[in-house]
Amino acid sequence: MSTNGGHSWETISPDLTRNDKSKQQTSGGPITQDNTSVEYYCTIFAACESPYEKDLLWTGSDDGLLHISRDAGKNWANVTPPSAPQNIMFNSIDADPFNKGGVYVAGTSYKSGDYKPYLFYSKDYGKTWTKITNGIPETHFTRVVRADPKRAGLLYAGTETGMYISFDNGANWQPFQLNLPIVPITDLTIKNDNLIAATQGRSFWMIDDLNPLYQINAQVANSDFYLYQPIPSYRMDGGQGRGNSNTNATEGSNHPGGVTFHYYLKQTPADSVEVKLSIMELNGTMIKEYSNKAKENPDKLLSWKEGGNTFNWNMRYPDAKRFDGMIFWAAGTTGPKAIPGKYRVRLTVGGKTQETEFEILKDPRSEATLEDMREQFNFLIAIRDKVSEAHQTILDIRNIRKQLTHFKDLWKENPAMKPLMEKANEIDKAIGEIENELYQTKNRSGQDPLNYPIKLTNKLAHVGAVSSGGDYKPTKQATEVKEEMTKKIDQQLGKFRSLRDTQLPEFNRQVREKGIDAILLKEEKLKS
Repeated sequence: MSTNGGHSWETISPDLTRNDKSKQQTSGGPITQDNTSVEYYCTIFAACESPYEKDLLWTGSDDGLLHISRDAGKNWANVTPPSAPQNIMFNSIDADPFNKGGVYVAGTSYKSGDYKPYLFYSKDYGKTWTKITNGIPETHFTRVVRADPKRAGLLYAGTETGMYISFDNGANWQPFQLNLPIVPITDLTIKNDNLIAATQGRSFWMIDDLNPLYQINAQVANSDFYLYQPIPSYRMDGGQGRGNSNTNATEGSNHPGGVTFHYYLKQTPADSVEVKLSIMELNGTMIKEYSNKAKENPDKLLSWKEGGNTFNWNMRYPDAKRFDGMIFWAAGTTGPKAIPGKYRVRLTVGGKTQETEFEILKDPRSEATLEDMREQFNFLIAIRDKVSEAHQTILDIRNIRKQLTHFKDLWKENPAMKPLMEKANEIDKAIGEIENELYQTKNRSGQDPLNYPIKLTNKLAHVGAVSSGGDYKPTKQATEVKEEMTKKIDQQLGKFRSLRDTQLPEFNRQVREKGIDAILLKEEKLKS
C-alpha cells in the first residue's frame, strides 16, 4: 500500500502460513525442483476492500486461509471457516451491503477431487460462519458469489455448471440459468442494475434489468398478473443489426432502445380474455396501446406467455398514416420520440387493471435542453398530423375514384347517362389532379423517385426526417420549408373539400333522380 503518493510502499499482506505450518516454497524435490510457478501455493487469490466500512479488508488464499484486517492492513487475523476443506481455494469475497460485519466467500476444492459447492457467510467479521449451499447440486462446485446492493438477501452464485440465485441470504438456492449456456461462471459483477457474468469459453453475458428481481415478493407470486415498475430508460437510439442467426451464433446482442416493460401472468388466460398494455402520458392521454387481439395489426400485437413476459416500447408516438403501395424518398412516416419525463403504463387482463409510472431520462451526452426537445417533438407531431391528414385525403380520393370507375363501367353504354358520365369524368380528373399534387402517383418501386419528382407529402415528411436527427430544436430553414409545404398541402386539401362538399352531393342528387346512389362517402376520424 502506498503511504506517500505512490513514492514508497509498505506491505499489508497477512502471514500466509500454510495449514501444515510450512512456509511458501516451490514444489518438487532437491533433484526435480519445480520453478515454473504453476504449482505455487499460499498465494492471495481473492481480496476485498469493503465499500461499506473504512479500513476493512478481506483476503482469501488458494490454500484455504481467510484473513481480515480492520485497520487498513496493519494487523491481520485468521478467520478461516472451521468447516472449510483443508487447502480449499477461495475464489471470491464479497462484503454484505446491509451488514458491516457481513461477508460472503466462495471456494473450490475440485483439484482434490472434491466437486461440492462451498459458499460461506459470516455476519460478525468472521467470528462465526454459516455454510449456504442448500439447493445447489453436490457436483456443481462454486467459483463466485455476489450480493446485490439493492435488495437484502438477494445473492447470485456462479458455479462450474451454471448460475444460481437466492432470495433469502443463501438459505435456499434455485437455478438461474435462463438462456445461459451450460458453462463455468468465473466471476460476476453488478452495475447499474445489470448482472454481468464472465464465463469460460462463451464470452460475457448480461442481464440488463434486474428491476423485477427487486420487486418479487409473496404478493407478486400470488397475484393472477403483475406489472413491474420499469427501470428509468434513457432517450437514445438502440437496436440490433444482425445477419442470419445461424451464422452469427457467436455474436452478442445490443441492448434494445426504448423502455422495457416486465409483467407476469400466473397462468395462460383463456382465448376470450384480452391482454392489453397501454402507454400513456402522465395526464392519461393515450400514446399507444397493444393487445393480444390485434392479430390483424402486427404493429399493435402484444405477445405473451404464462410466467414472465417482456415488451419493449421504442418510445415513439404513433406513425403517420400510410396507404398501400406508398413509396417515399429520403423520408418516412415514423412517429416522433417521446421527450424526457414521467409517463404511465397500464396492464389490463380480462378487464382488471394495474398501473404504474415510469420515467424517460435525457441522454447525459446530449447538449440539447429539455425545451429544445419539446420544440422538436411539437414540430414533428405537426408534420406527422399534416402528412396523415393528406394521406387520409388520398385514401378518400381513391375510394371515390374507385366508385366512379364502377359507375362508369355500369352505365357507359347507356346514352341517357351521358351527362352524368361527363360529370363523373370531370370529378375523376379533378380529384386525380389533387392526388397527384399530394403524392407522386407514378411511383411503383423504390427507385422510381429517381425519374419522377417527389410531391408535397414526401417533401414535408423529408423535413421531418432531417429534423428528427439528434435532440435539437428545428432550424429556421426547416421551419420555413415546413410552413411552405403545409400551405401548399392545405391548398390541395381545400380544393378537395370544396369538391367533396359541392360537386359530389350534386352528382349524387342527379344520380338519385335515376334511382341509384353512385358515390358512397366514408368518413374516418383521424387518430393521433
